[in-house]
Amino acid sequence: MQQSALLKCEGCSTGCAQARLGSSLLAPPQQRAQLPQQFTNLRNFVAKSPLSSSRRGSVASCRKVFALDAAMPFDYEAKANARHKQQTALRIGIVGFGTFGQFLAKRLISQGHKVIATSRGDYFELAQSLGVHFFQDADDFAEEHPEVVILASSILSTEAVLNGLPVQRLKRSTLFVDVLSVKEFPKRLFLAKLPAQMDILCTHPMFGPDSGSGSWNNLNFMYEKVRIGAGANRRKRVDAFLQFFEREGCKMVEMSCEEHDRQAASTQFITHTVGRVLGAMELQATPIDTRGFKSLLDLVSNTTNDSFELYYGLFMYNQNATEELERLGYAFDAVKKQLLARLHELARKQIGFDAASASSKRKNGVHTNGSNGSGSTTGMPEVADAVASTFVDQPDETAVH
Repeated sequence: MQQSALLKCEGCSTGCAQARLGSSLLAPPQQRAQLPQQFTNLRNFVAKSPLSSSRRGSVASCRKVFALDAAMPFDYEAKANARHKQQTALRIGIVGFGTFGQFLAKRLISQGHKVIATSRGDYFELAQSLGVHFFQDADDFAEEHPEVVILASSILSTEAVLNGLPVQRLKRSTLFVDVLSVKEFPKRLFLAKLPAQMDILCTHPMFGPDSGSGSWNNLNFMYEKVRIGAGANRRKRVDAFLQFFEREGCKMVEMSCEEHDRQAASTQFITHTVGRVLGAMELQATPIDTRGFKSLLDLVSNTTNDSFELYYGLFMYNQNATEELERLGYAFDAVKKQLLARLHELARKQIGFDAASASSKRKNGVHTNGSNGSGSTTGMPEVADAVASTFVDQPDETAVH
């Protein structure tokens, strides 16, 4: 929409050609493309004008152009963006209004979506402060008929929460979305419990209130369109929901739930495990911390801020987690054995004792250095024998199984 306000040149009582040209600077992009030619025409007009010399000088002196009402809201791009938000706005219901549910609600509202919520606890005042309509009664929530229902409960409570939700009061075309850190479990649960007419979208925002407190740019967002019914409106709805994360800058990763759990076991679960192990060591910052150590402290902080129930859920509801935990144990044992083997090899050299040759001499009836002639030894060789008996002929287990 073109700016309708009249622009004036300094020293002119009415809008001149320059003023009209200045007004066109506020036009939409397709009209601004014609401006270079308009500038040329204006210059030729001034040069050839039959005006008197005094009038011509007045026109030539009109160099400062200003708007009478430049602050009026006629921004073309802002209006187009507002229209797009209005067209793609969804009515979204969040089941489970804990930390993560609140985290999502803030961003959804900022993009113009209407959000309602329900939860076992009383979050009425908090929800009101965020612009969310809260219903503690699940029946009242369902009767608001949200287009999209996000299940934002914990992994351990998801099945009980879904069983307690009166899905029969929702529209049959409702889109159900989960945001759990495991994916095969909610996929099977939704397919088993929800009516066949309802759509299912399994997602995993690979970030949370801590790691996603600022920009979501380049943060991974995994999803699988498990079941989307026929019809343009249903496809448009799921696309509008996914576009919310895309507009926030997320890196969109379409992947099956089964493949997600396989990969997450060796990334997310191991990350949480290492972070909790280091947290149990009660590591503390020091004045001489390296960048690597600071990264470990950040890892401890990010993982231990999450509840142990979340960590347990990552283990309990991902069948690949047990194998990864065993691999981690094998790897730790292999590194530890390699370290101790190197230590004892050095110790044998320092005491001047070759375990292999000592064993050969004993077989031949030759006494080692330090024998008193009666078959007994004294001092250091006895220690060396003990060390040798522990490590000689031990298999190499340095490889990770």
